[in-house]
Amino acid sequence: MNVQLPEQGYHFNVMRRAIEVIDRLGPQASLPALAAEMDMSPAHFQRLFTQWAGVSPKRYQQYLTLGHAKALLADRFTTLDTAHATGLSGSGRLHDLFLRWEAMSPGDYARAGEGLEIYWGWFDSPFGPALVMGTDKGICGIGFSSEMTEDEAMQDLTSRWPKARFVEAPERLRDWVQAAFGATQGEVPLYLIGAPFQIKVWEALMQVPSGHVTTYSEIAQHIGTPKAVRAVGTAVGRNPVSYLIPCHRALRKSGGLGGYHWGLPVKRAILAWEAARKEA
Repeated sequence: MNVQLPEQGYHFNVMRRAIEVIDRLGPQASLPALAAEMDMSPAHFQRLFTQWAGVSPKRYQQYLTLGHAKALLADRFTTLDTAHATGLSGSGRLHDLFLRWEAMSPGDYARAGEGLEIYWGWFDSPFGPALVMGTDKGICGIGFSSEMTEDEAMQDLTSRWPKARFVEAPERLRDWVQAAFGATQGEVPLYLIGAPFQIKVWEALMQVPSGHVTTYSEIAQHIGTPKAVRAVGTAVGRNPVSYLIPCHRALRKSGGLGGYHWGLPVKRAILAWEAARKEA
């Protein structure tokens, strides 16, 4: 059973349907037309949508157009060296929370989680059901199941640490999860479980501010491996802590969205949600 965060799960289910309607009807669809497709009055739909997105449905439509990623790349491209120099990194603020992270040693990683106890639970999030995992040191995994089954999401995360012991204990994670998804303010510790190259890529991702984007090639340049763009893309896709390590902010150099491990509709929703809040 999912642990509820205030109204978020219901809102995302409504918003996911609304995004599908917006895609089908096109960016010029009127508020009454959108509301009719959702079987709601225009006033109720507008109110509910604005509560989730922070902007009106009409404004949000602009963030969901196919050209939005290119516009973000043109207007809010983050040069990672500059971001790091100005303090816009994982050691600073992400929304209203403070991220503190440490990495598992390469030796511990090679043991595939042997001797490690990982707690897990399902939570409602602004982007649908979220499977969250963590150790005593911090959150080590976040996945979303709106584009797959819960069993598939569970298999995906648990397979990364096959020798760990997994214990269902959402109460051990609740405070961190509430801070992570904005229900409360507070520190969110992360415990990164990955190979050294992957962790370098994930650290670079944490330097991209909310509402901004970067490219796979920029990440490769920043970590000192400019020719390893494909390997960077693979590491981005293997990020176990979605949203907090913002793999959704990595785009192709052309402005294309690229892939997203938990489904492109989720990536689009997160990017649009962050852009709306930055401009609200």
